[in-house]
Amino acid sequence: MSSATPTELLLRPALPDDGPLIAALYTATRAAAVPHMPPAMHTAEEDVTHFSALIVDGEHETWVAEQDGRVLGFAILTATWLDGLYVRPDAQGRGVGTALLQLAQALRPDGFGLWVFESNTPARALYERHGFVETERTDGSGNEEKAPDIRMNWPADR
Repeated sequence: MSSATPTELLLRPALPDDGPLIAALYTATRAAAVPHMPPAMHTAEEDVTHFSALIVDGEHETWVAEQDGRVLGFAILTATWLDGLYVRPDAQGRGVGTALLQLAQALRPDGFGLWVFESNTPARALYERHGFVETERTDGSGNEEKAPDIRMNWPADR
C-alpha cells in the first residue's frame, strides 16, 4: 500500500474568483490570531468585497499559495508595500509564509515596507528572519484597530 505525497506549494497570481477564498482565509486567520492581532474590524461580506476589489484594481498585486487545490495563504503587494501576508492557521509553521515573503522580495528587489502590529510577535519574528528592520513605531492612532504598530523595511537601508 502506498501513500500519496502532497504536491509542491504553488505560488500564483490571484484570479478574480479567488476573492471569496482569500476573504475567508483572512477572516479565519485574524480570528485565530487574537491576541497576537486585534480582532478584525469588518464583516465577512465586507472582506469578500474588499479582497475581490484588490485583485482587479490594478494597484495591488495579489498572490496565493496553493497546495493540492487548497489556498493556504496570500500576499498583497503594491509598488512599495507588502499590504498583507496571511497564512491559514492550520498551515502556519510549514514554510508558506516564508515562500510568500521570499516571492515578494524577488518581485520587489529594490525593497518595500510593511506595517505589523506590535503584539504580532510571530509575524515580527518571520520578518526579522528575512532581513526586515524596524524603522518606526506608532501608538496605533493611525490604524483602524487603534493598536500599536511597527513599520519594517527590507532591505534595511531602504
